[in-house]
Amino acid sequence: MVSDTGVTPQQVRRALARAERGAALDVAEATALLAATGADLDRLTAAAAQVRDAGLVAAGRRVDGRGVVTYSPKVFIPVTKLCRDRCHYCTFVETPGQAAREGREPYLSPDEILDIARQGAALGCLEALFTLGDRPEDRWPEARQWLDEKGYDSTLAYVRAMAIRVLEETGLLPHLNPGVMSWEEMNRLKPVSPSMGMMLETTSRRLYETKGEAHFGSPDKDPEVRLRVLEDAGRLSIPFTTGILVGIGETLEERAETIFALRATARRYSAVQEVIVQNFRAKPDTAMRHSDDLDLDEYRAAIAVTRLVLGPKTRVQAPPNLVDLAECRALLEAGVDDWGGVSPLTPDHVNPERPWPSLERLRAITAECGFELAARLTVHPEYVRQGEPWLDPRISAHVAALASDDGLARPGVRPTGLPWQEPDGGFASVGRTDLFAAVDSEGRTDDRRSDFADVYGDWDSVQEAADGIVPDVRHADPRPGRADSQGLSALQAAEKDPGNLSDEHALTLMTAEGELLEQVVRLADDLRRETVGDDVTYVVNRNINFTNVCYVGCRFCAFAQRRTDADAYSLSLDEVADRAQEAWDLGATEVCMQGGIDPELPATAYFDLVTAVKARVPEMHVHAFSPMEVVNGTARTGLSIEDFLIKAREAGLGSLPGTAAEILDDEVRWILTKGKLPTRTWVEVVTTAHQVGIPTTSTMMYGHVDNPRHWVSHLRVLSRVQDTALERGVGGFTEFVPLPFVHTSAPIYLAGVARPGPTMRDNLAVHAMARILLHGRIPNIQTSWVKLGVDGTRAMLRAGANDVGGTLMEETISRMAGSEHGSAKTVAELVEIGAGIGRPVRERTTLYGAR
Repeated sequence: MVSDTGVTPQQVRRALARAERGAALDVAEATALLAATGADLDRLTAAAAQVRDAGLVAAGRRVDGRGVVTYSPKVFIPVTKLCRDRCHYCTFVETPGQAAREGREPYLSPDEILDIARQGAALGCLEALFTLGDRPEDRWPEARQWLDEKGYDSTLAYVRAMAIRVLEETGLLPHLNPGVMSWEEMNRLKPVSPSMGMMLETTSRRLYETKGEAHFGSPDKDPEVRLRVLEDAGRLSIPFTTGILVGIGETLEERAETIFALRATARRYSAVQEVIVQNFRAKPDTAMRHSDDLDLDEYRAAIAVTRLVLGPKTRVQAPPNLVDLAECRALLEAGVDDWGGVSPLTPDHVNPERPWPSLERLRAITAECGFELAARLTVHPEYVRQGEPWLDPRISAHVAALASDDGLARPGVRPTGLPWQEPDGGFASVGRTDLFAAVDSEGRTDDRRSDFADVYGDWDSVQEAADGIVPDVRHADPRPGRADSQGLSALQAAEKDPGNLSDEHALTLMTAEGELLEQVVRLADDLRRETVGDDVTYVVNRNINFTNVCYVGCRFCAFAQRRTDADAYSLSLDEVADRAQEAWDLGATEVCMQGGIDPELPATAYFDLVTAVKARVPEMHVHAFSPMEVVNGTARTGLSIEDFLIKAREAGLGSLPGTAAEILDDEVRWILTKGKLPTRTWVEVVTTAHQVGIPTTSTMMYGHVDNPRHWVSHLRVLSRVQDTALERGVGGFTEFVPLPFVHTSAPIYLAGVARPGPTMRDNLAVHAMARILLHGRIPNIQTSWVKLGVDGTRAMLRAGANDVGGTLMEETISRMAGSEHGSAKTVAELVEIGAGIGRPVRERTTLYGAR
């Protein structure tokens, strides 16, 4: 017999048997289990409950032999009910006309928000749930006008400002639920909120693309967009709440696929702090008002399968107000271990027809099922206990004021406002500031940081992504060594118009070997001579890596440390200024300053660093801060990218290093790094820098999990950015620096994912093709003696490069990754590099002026 779901009882029971044995389920088996009824459903929920109970034991959530089920005492703050989406089941959203008829503004005012928060604090609430529609200003002129009149660039800028006021004036912890957010927006909101959330709802494209279905006409319900939000939250180490909405027209298979998509994200980053399994309830005056509410048995099956698929570590939540109170027992029996937010003050504005149960009644039914009910914070206990990188230091004190030792809410605690400010200490010298000397001969004190297993995300997922990126990810896919007709055609095109090669021709030359590669190198060297002459240039500079504390999770970086590691350090402003003075006294004209993304750096850190150097050595050129550091600065200061860069320029910043580029292709980028900025943001930062008069360099790190197609694509991105700068008459890129991947101590190599750096063929091809493809755009191609050594540098100078970079005086990043070519060169040593190939060598300024 086959049910109307298309699932047979035999399929259900086979899947049940595997679930009861603890076997890993696949989508087909999960689909079968979602169809379970009767005795099969009882067996299913019992298996799920066992998994839940094991998770509670492992988490230490047991009191007197009883498991602890949690809830969050909260207030619901509907910042705005305007939205650009048109979900067919939603009664939360309203139009500006509806608000006006009821005498309300498009947004709650600051006073209204704070009044709700203060009342909640007085009643013992600990969470301020900010809920609102997606980007209402994109649809409603009234929303845009209100924001403009109040001085906010966007709804999210208003949310950020109000979150700070709630923290400072009430002590409630904001949980931000503004819908779809970009990586950049979440990065800016993380310092004001311990946790964020967005329901995935479903991965069904059918419901999104088909007219009349639940998500049709709602741009923010695109499953790919919503999955990207979950990915970005994970990359940023944001404790994130998400979930599935059950019964909106999805098939059982689509439901199962959604659960597995949640599992994949949860495993990849460990950032999914809870998964809500929410049942659909029809509401009047909506397009789906005639649809049936989700049946309780179907709901039980969805909860149980979610628990089985996600496993014991994941917190699974079901809203207690969306079923009758007596039915909450069935939800607990199906594997729930959290009730979510419950408010003694505000209604559930998304489901206003369903009042919250009283805490007394919820506690009683929880106890009847054999559990203790305990209050938690908006951020779940495991993240509270870990602290960094999950909690920004500016909200750590707010969380600590409400948390008990186990990370749950402290019994009887009442929130009070605390300043939203930098941690005590400011710019202090911390840790092994002698590290520069200590690692010169011995390298790192250990081959990996102490949180190696966690900070980079799930290594199995990284390996899977690397294996699947492209068929030839592990090798260069070389073309024949002889100059065949295809190679000659590409070479002739390059000779005729080097900067405008087709992608096909560019790839042919990038993968050349033997005779063809020799001709490519010869052409690049000719173009170099034509563009900048025979001089080999260098700058006398010093690298100052002011901190190596970082939690971004770059998988290629051996430089970054957690704060408690033996090799961790941070320099004080005086120490940075001292190093700049020492460099000036030794003849340097530039300091290059970069550091880790340390959550405890003061908001003004980047401005303070520049000011400290310029105050001590006014004539020193400050070349500082990667685009990732710029984005970190915008998140910490609340400034836009443009305003941040202008303020840095006014402090004395002379130019920006175009590092943090790695490979400008997100497919590769998200394998190399867990949390670094996406390609589009890197491009935005450097483009904005050019617009405000700050020149930048450009880089590419290659030879890890990439291939020549990515190298060509990367150079195309740089070409487009430079074309824009040239069209606008601004400086743009001063140089391009190919950076061979140094594998020795790189985590991604130690984990067995990356290959051991590029070959000499790769190095020649990249340098030569950079000269060819960037011809007429970027005049200077720099080669890295730190990574290539003297012989390798000389080879690149014959393959299109004209610059050997700087004396550096110290270069911690490459050294800690395992570079064998030292951390400093004297001027005489740089001159000898050029002299060894019969080329004159001269000193330059940072911006390639004569010295």
